[in-house]
Amino acid sequence: RVGVHKPRGKDDIFKFARTSPVPRQKRSIVVSPILIPENQRQPFPRDVGKVVDSDRPEGSKFRLTGKGVDQEPKGIFRINENTGSVSVTRSLDREMIAAYQLFVETIDVNGKTLEGPVPLEVIVIDQNDNRPIFREGPYVGHVMEGSPTGTTVMRITAFDADDPATDNALLRYNIRQQTPDRPSPNMFYIDPEKGDIVTVVSPALLDRETLENPKYELIIEAQDMAGLDVGLTGTATATIMIDDKNDHSPKFTKKEFQATVEEGAVGVIVNLTVEDKDDPATGAWRAAYTIINGNPGQSFEIHTNPQSNEGMLSVVKPLDYEISAFHTLLIKVENEDPLVPEVSYGPSSTATVHITVLDVNEGPVFYPDPMMVTKQENISVGSVLLTVNATDPDSLQHQTIRYSIYKDPAGWLNINPINGTVDTMAVLDRESPFVHNSVYTALFLAIDSGNPPATGTGTLLITLEDVNDNAPFIYPTVAEVCDDAKNLSVVILGASDKDLHPNTDPFKFEIHKQTVPDKVWKISKINNTHALVSLLQNLNKANYHLPIMVTDSGKPPMTNITDLRVQVCSCKNSKVDCNAAGAPHFSTTAVLLLSLFSLARKLTKAQCVHSTKTTSPEPLFSHMSFPKNLSKRKHSFFSFCLYNRECYL
Repeated sequence: RVGVHKPRGKDDIFKFARTSPVPRQKRSIVVSPILIPENQRQPFPRDVGKVVDSDRPEGSKFRLTGKGVDQEPKGIFRINENTGSVSVTRSLDREMIAAYQLFVETIDVNGKTLEGPVPLEVIVIDQNDNRPIFREGPYVGHVMEGSPTGTTVMRITAFDADDPATDNALLRYNIRQQTPDRPSPNMFYIDPEKGDIVTVVSPALLDRETLENPKYELIIEAQDMAGLDVGLTGTATATIMIDDKNDHSPKFTKKEFQATVEEGAVGVIVNLTVEDKDDPATGAWRAAYTIINGNPGQSFEIHTNPQSNEGMLSVVKPLDYEISAFHTLLIKVENEDPLVPEVSYGPSSTATVHITVLDVNEGPVFYPDPMMVTKQENISVGSVLLTVNATDPDSLQHQTIRYSIYKDPAGWLNINPINGTVDTMAVLDRESPFVHNSVYTALFLAIDSGNPPATGTGTLLITLEDVNDNAPFIYPTVAEVCDDAKNLSVVILGASDKDLHPNTDPFKFEIHKQTVPDKVWKISKINNTHALVSLLQNLNKANYHLPIMVTDSGKPPMTNITDLRVQVCSCKNSKVDCNAAGAPHFSTTAVLLLSLFSLARKLTKAQCVHSTKTTSPEPLFSHMSFPKNLSKRKHSFFSFCLYNRECYL
């Protein structure tokens, strides 16, 4: 539509015709409003009015301007420039443009205005050419079941594009069809003027549970011309839902339910069924179950199946046949939504469940579990640790029990299969990798004589008390020192012991003086676990083996002698060179040298460098220097014996 003007009624049109502005000053151009019905048929153009000029100069002409002439929409109107006759060139549509404001003037032969312009209004008269339209669909309304007669469900209105000031747009409503048509073909009424849909049946008939279908579809008709037969009509479908209210309590399908369950088992044992006539999609139908009696130990729980509304009764704590072979539960059912005031829960909303517990062969049970015992490590093989005890829960069945080892990681234990006595078949060692935090863990089985047999598992925790059975050891075992060092400190030694206090520190550090010359080495205690090794004088480049003896504080104490290898290195220009260290340095007497030469003739290579299984070989030539005039033959012995600058007994 090009534009819409405020429509005029017929009374306004004629009033406008009577009161249209007439120039107060004397004018020769006389115009009157032109009224044109919309939707006129051919032929076109056709005359619709005339402009009169009583004092028009000879040779002058009429000119018409405005929207509809020389402005869009162009060419709808034109004027005979000589006679002043106004014509329309095509059919008009009031719903597009209800009125046109034109202007008339007279001009001379040169186009100069002589008089005017004078307004000329063209009014389009409405015709009933538009049907009512329902524009706001879909239309869905809800009404609660049992609502009183006259309850408003919804409002439905239509639109008519014709002139609202005329009967062409004056609408009336009615219900053309109701589906389904039971229990009454007239369940609803619509206000013919407002479009309000209300109930017209009694509350008893508006019962969702007795209706064939809780959904009604109404064909609503709107007719213009105030509902006269000549009026145009439009239709729409209104859907009305009868909503449920909780006016029916749930009821068990039977008063008693039976269930069986094996002792020790858990899970759902029975589904309890109920009936409820309310809408399954609402809380008025959904059930909530409660165990109100017979569950003091909280062994049972009940949950609602959301699809079937059944109550799923489950065992959540295993039942014991020997304690109770039967259980009786009282269960009630309610809706999620509250019942309407006039309805209450009755006897059918409770039910009894009888549960039978089936006896099964249960495994023996160790007592206590875990079993704990404390023993000293290194006790003699065959020592009795304890006697385990397992009992059979099946007190009504007379069965025997046999014992066996399930897990014994270190292979230390033995168990009597009849009486359960546990003794040792190997030495218990607290420092074993199978012992954690001084505790050794073993597992035992108790097997009954049932058919099939049942097994129980018990845990034995052996706490091992420490015995001083591990000698301490030092670290590090290699050190370096410069041959011209001003600070004669060699290394700080630490000591460690696998045993526990008081069988460990404080440690005593000593140099094994029987094989070491005096006034060369010194060892000083720093604290309970560390000592400082230092030189009393500078030494020539060589590898020196210093036997360190360390003793723990156990009773009795344990001692270990370990070689500390000290490399005296060349340190020049901030570079340390230990690879060029000379042969082991000797500082003993010539008599000892001659004895060694004599001994060398009898030694083989295997005898010279004797590898033993001891952890602390004792050096023979650790601190002796070669004489400068040592013969080649004798020197070859030392080269042979001291191939890596080391020689051991």
